[in-house]
Amino acid sequence: MKKVQRRQFLQLVAGAAAVPATSGIARAQGYPARAVRLVIGYTPGGSADLTARLMGQWLSEKLGQSFIIENRPGGGTNIATEQVLRGAPDGYTLLLVAPANAINVTLYDKLNFDFMREMEPIAGIIRFPNVVVVHPSLPVTSIPELIAYAKANPGKLNMASSGNGSTIHMSGELFKMLTGTNMLHVPYRGGAPALTDLLSGQMHVMFDNIPTCAEHVKSGRLRGLAVTSTTRSEVLPDLPVVADFLPGYEASAWYGIAAPKNTPAEIVGTLNKAINEILADPKAKARFAEIGAILLPGSPADFGKLVAEETEKWGKVVKFAGAKVD
Repeated sequence: MKKVQRRQFLQLVAGAAAVPATSGIARAQGYPARAVRLVIGYTPGGSADLTARLMGQWLSEKLGQSFIIENRPGGGTNIATEQVLRGAPDGYTLLLVAPANAINVTLYDKLNFDFMREMEPIAGIIRFPNVVVVHPSLPVTSIPELIAYAKANPGKLNMASSGNGSTIHMSGELFKMLTGTNMLHVPYRGGAPALTDLLSGQMHVMFDNIPTCAEHVKSGRLRGLAVTSTTRSEVLPDLPVVADFLPGYEASAWYGIAAPKNTPAEIVGTLNKAINEILADPKAKARFAEIGAILLPGSPADFGKLVAEETEKWGKVVKFAGAKVD
C-alpha cells in the first residue's frame, strides 16, 4: 500500500492508549506469556504499517504483552507471508493480511506456499474504500460520463496505479471489466508518484485510496466521481458510490490478522476476542472513521470467508487484465 498522511496516522497511534484496556482476557490460559511479532509485507510509513502499529499498541494494552511490528517488504508481500506461514503455530508470529495475499494467488505463476490452506484466519480489522478521481481538465463529472468518455476514446485515457496487481490497479481493472471500457493502465512504483502525475495532468484517472487523496478532492485539485465501497464515505460524504451506476461493483483495501495453520483454537479465540473488543470501542471507532476506514468485526470464520471471496473475485480480474508476475 502506498503512503498515507503520516501525521494523521501518528495522531491516531498517539491516542491509542485512550481506548480502555481490559487486562486478563487470556492470562488464565497463559497466552501471551511473551512478546508477539506482527509481520507485515510493507515498508514503514504506509497504511499497512501504521494500521499494524495502531492495533499493536491496543493489543499490547489489552493483553499485557508487547506486540512488535516487523516490516518485511519485498516480493509483493510474499516474503513476509512465507516467513509467517513457515513459523511455529504458537501465536507468537502473526501476519497482517492484505488484499495482496488474495491477488497474488493468481498474479504470481509460482508461490512457495498455498495461502488459503496454510494460514489460520484470526480476525478482520478495517477496510479502506478507494475513490475514483480524475484530473479537472477531463470533461467528466460523474461515473456515467466517465464510462461514455472512455468508450468514445478507447485507449486514450491514462489510468495510473501504484503498481501492477495493486488494489488501485485491480479496482480500475474491475471497472474496465464491468463497463467494457479500454483505459491504458500506467503502473508506478508506489502511489505517491502516480498521484503526483495525476495532479499534474499527465494521468487522467486513478482509483486511489481515500486517505491519500481526500484532501486533493476537497481542495478541487482533483475531481472525485464516486467511492468504490458499497456505502458512502464519511470522509467524502457528497460522493455517490460506483455501485449506484454499476451494480455489483465494490473494490477496497482491507487488513486483518492471520497465523500459521494449526495455531491452537484457544489462542485464535483470545486474539479474535481482543480485536473485536477494540473495534467495538467508541474511541477506536471514531479514530478509524477519521481516515475513512470501515470496521471488519467478526469471527475467524468470517475473516477466512472474506479472504476466500476476495481471492476468487480478484483472480477473475487478474485474468481479465492479463496481469502476471513471474
